[in-house]
Amino acid sequence: MANENLGAARKAKNDEFYTQFHDIEKEMNAYLEYDEDVFSGKTVLLPCDDPEWSNFTKYFAQNFERLGLKKLISTSYAPNSKPKDLNVQPTLFEIESPQFDESKTASNGKIFTLTRDTTGDNIINFDDLEWQYLEGDGDFRSAEISKLRDEADIIITNPPFSLFREFLGWIFETEKQFVIIGSMNAITYLEVFSLIKENKVWLGNGFSSGNAYFSSPSGSTYGSGVFDPSTGLVKFRNVVWYTNIDHGRRHQPLVLMSAAENIKFSKHKEIKGIGYKKYDNFDAIDVPFIDAIPNDFEGLMGVPITFLGKHNPSQFEIIGSYNNGEHGEQLGARKINVTSTGKTIYWNGPVVGGVPLYKRIVIRKRSAAE
Repeated sequence: MANENLGAARKAKNDEFYTQFHDIEKEMNAYLEYDEDVFSGKTVLLPCDDPEWSNFTKYFAQNFERLGLKKLISTSYAPNSKPKDLNVQPTLFEIESPQFDESKTASNGKIFTLTRDTTGDNIINFDDLEWQYLEGDGDFRSAEISKLRDEADIIITNPPFSLFREFLGWIFETEKQFVIIGSMNAITYLEVFSLIKENKVWLGNGFSSGNAYFSSPSGSTYGSGVFDPSTGLVKFRNVVWYTNIDHGRRHQPLVLMSAAENIKFSKHKEIKGIGYKKYDNFDAIDVPFIDAIPNDFEGLMGVPITFLGKHNPSQFEIIGSYNNGEHGEQLGARKINVTSTGKTIYWNGPVVGGVPLYKRIVIRKRSAAE
């Protein structure tokens, strides 16, 4: 049943994407710059991977000795669990290997491991990867992959977008460090946001200029992704790294102006000469731009969810997520009638001047004593 669910989700969502090498390298460097021994002596698991061409596998295999890894484990899904229109065929690498098994190539995933120099060149790198077929299809929820999770110290991957919530929950069944890619909108899931609020999950260093580009088999797209046939890449504006590994950007305070300075000098017409509007149904001010957060306001503020990419937990406390439904109720927001797209709706998400707004994160400035 797990394999059927996985195959259905991946086929329905077309969320088969491959992360570029330089994006992986840039993200890992952020953790290394903060702690050069972050990977030292660790076993790294790369599930939801395709080891034969995965840039995750390439990065960690090529840098095995520099990072001081103890062991690298990379697993793939069976071809039969992927959308049929991808037409996945065995690679020459697999076919020409002594362990090639025609009866398993379509139905079984593969596991690649790296622990030692197998070629005799006194270097441990990509050429020393050893592989075999998994007993099952590589579904991360299987007992086989869960056992590998339990063995690992750090889990790093780009999981299927459609299974992000379930994948994060799978990680949190154990106390493991992780770095994974997901949609920015996952922040608004109750179970994900609760981990962010409790400071158990935060955003990583991020993609350059907020743009993520993934290679895509057969030109697959998903959600807001835009496929460029000239490059073979899909561009996303709302994809981020989620992690519980510390990095320096997380400790850089935002440089902000006071409320009075924002009203006088802000580059945003919504703030300059006007000030901050209060929500109709919640005791907080709306701050629609991160650089317009007043550094001297002591009350609650609703800010865009992109704030989390710049959040310094020593500077601001996260109070809650302000959306319609359960989120608003948790904050005590009142439900009121508002007009949206010509219809009257009952809404307890952020409302200013009778207009329902997009999702907000509610924050509070920390005092010097905290």
